[in-house]
Amino acid sequence: EPVTVEQIGAAGAMAALLKDALNPNLVQTLEGTPALIHGGPFANIAHGCNSIRATRLGLKLGKYLVTEAGFGADLGAEKFFDIKCRFAGLKPEAVVLVATVRALKYNGGVGRADLGAENVEAVLAGLPNLAKHLESIEQFGVPCVVALNRFHDDTLAEIDAIDKFCAARGVTMVPSEVFSRGGEGGLDLARKLVALIEKQEASFQLLYPDEMGLTEKMKTIASKIYGAVDIDLAPAAAREISHLEALGYGTLPVCMAKTQYSLSDDPARLGRPENFKITVREIRLAAGAGFIVALTGDVMTMPGLSRDPAANHIDIDAKGQISGLF
Repeated sequence: EPVTVEQIGAAGAMAALLKDALNPNLVQTLEGTPALIHGGPFANIAHGCNSIRATRLGLKLGKYLVTEAGFGADLGAEKFFDIKCRFAGLKPEAVVLVATVRALKYNGGVGRADLGAENVEAVLAGLPNLAKHLESIEQFGVPCVVALNRFHDDTLAEIDAIDKFCAARGVTMVPSEVFSRGGEGGLDLARKLVALIEKQEASFQLLYPDEMGLTEKMKTIASKIYGAVDIDLAPAAAREISHLEALGYGTLPVCMAKTQYSLSDDPARLGRPENFKITVREIRLAAGAGFIVALTGDVMTMPGLSRDPAANHIDIDAKGQISGLF
């Protein structure tokens, strides 16, 4: 049987600790505009979205709310739709799918050391990966615009190849230069996104119903979003699913913990893999969050850091002044 925090007398203390943490944080961008930061777990091992509270607050304060779901459509977008929107009753009006020339060349077989060199053929070879993300978003009934996060070494020929690819599928592609030019570099993207919202009405739908069994939910995500032929369910995972369904948790959505480097559960399989299965090795219950976590492949649930994380350079002096944030 489940053991709850109420049973061990910790519910009150935990609620007190979370009293202030439940409130979204209002922060200011470098250009002086407001932003809400609240939560933000990794989309490979968790649901990859900010809090429902922050999203609802933003919807009340502005005409448009833009929120991030981490990594690709296979992770952040699917979880945003099937977990967050399911719980909050949200109905998104559009999706911005972010792509880069470098990532497409990498998925097209180019090594990291050569990503800065023009290679239109590699871009074309990597575009099936982008196509799968677009197809996945289409299944939720939400219109999409592709934002090409532009780097200084992207060439016009490479950008043109992506533009033609998207246009052939009826999708608008807009270069975004927010990183190099700030908000001004995203104005064209913003205008075309608003135009899409006003022109094309979304018909949002979830990928699976609550009453679908946990195993079938995993198979649905694996086949429709990843492109897998099936899942391989480890015996221990199958037993845990039976146990959780017997306890009444079978109606919860599934949060797939999967590598962000591939549509499959193998980070080495780039592009658009075919004829593969997703291995589900372990099942965990996140009762408070309200979903079932399925660990796939060799994914680790410890978030990774860079070799030199930002925390190494953040400090505070005797006067309380913080340094190293920017």
